[in-house]
Amino acid sequence: MANPNFIDYVKINCRSGAGGAGSRHFRREKYIPKGGPDGGDGGRGGHVILKGNAQLWTLLHLKYTKHIFAEKGENGQGANCTGRQGKDVYIEVPIGTIAKDAETGEKMAEITEDGQEIILLTGGRGGLGNTHFKTPTNQAPQYAQPGEEGQEKWIIIELKLLADVGLVGFPNAGKSTLLSVVSAAKPEIADYPFTTIVPNLGVVSYYDNQSFVMADIPGIIEGAAEGKGLGVRFLRHIERNSVLLFMIPADSKDIRADYEILLNELRKYNPELLDKKRLLAITKSDLLDSELQQEMEKELPSNIPAVFISSLTHRGISELKDLIWNSLK
Repeated sequence: MANPNFIDYVKINCRSGAGGAGSRHFRREKYIPKGGPDGGDGGRGGHVILKGNAQLWTLLHLKYTKHIFAEKGENGQGANCTGRQGKDVYIEVPIGTIAKDAETGEKMAEITEDGQEIILLTGGRGGLGNTHFKTPTNQAPQYAQPGEEGQEKWIIIELKLLADVGLVGFPNAGKSTLLSVVSAAKPEIADYPFTTIVPNLGVVSYYDNQSFVMADIPGIIEGAAEGKGLGVRFLRHIERNSVLLFMIPADSKDIRADYEILLNELRKYNPELLDKKRLLAITKSDLLDSELQQEMEKELPSNIPAVFISSLTHRGISELKDLIWNSLK
């Protein structure tokens, strides 16, 4: 069953605050009948700001938020009093989140650090009060600027997981099992396809208190780039991985062909994914005897480092960690 707490895509109508109007006011005090203009400026409207929060791992808190509006700036007042600035509104998101213009698809912001703040929509400037328009020939200006309108857009907020290693393979390739063996992550594991329907992250311990982050991406099937199976919904999570670990089970009819299918799906989705470092793990190798493994080694793709592993017996797991670590360096 899908994890209802993992949300990686939301679309929100956002609007920054309008600026307050400048004041058209004249100083009127006892004994000063012609005090002149003293209208204050309007306050700036509130910004809409995207902010990184390392404590978040999902966009669940935004799932039912359809509108986010920042506060308007207050109007200026007499005695040269500037109106109060509208309150900025913050959209807190996990590290690895991007914001895009829903209409054009243009990327507006990308959050890569905790506490990072990026203004998505700028609040409108406050209008100038009439005190700014006093001249020798117009000592009593009747004009003050109106506040500038705020900006409004439909914005797509999309999470792309940040991990060092992304596991790429067909359903039932053993990705979830490997993650459960090498980290403290507890993904759902079963014998049916698409056990993993949300990405899982795990921290893998290495020597000398070092570690790296591994992401179990839901299984890819042929045609995923066109939307088949789970489609491209989770292919985007692979974009942020430094190393791609292709996983193909030892009982595959043709390991080289399966590898090419996976590679082709990534190519169709985003050709730049092929520029990433690639490793190959032949899973469930406890099914092989030494003679069968030697025959299979001859059929492996020649341009990618490969290792035979078994999550059941832990065979080759240390060798795989070394391979990953050296690739990350």
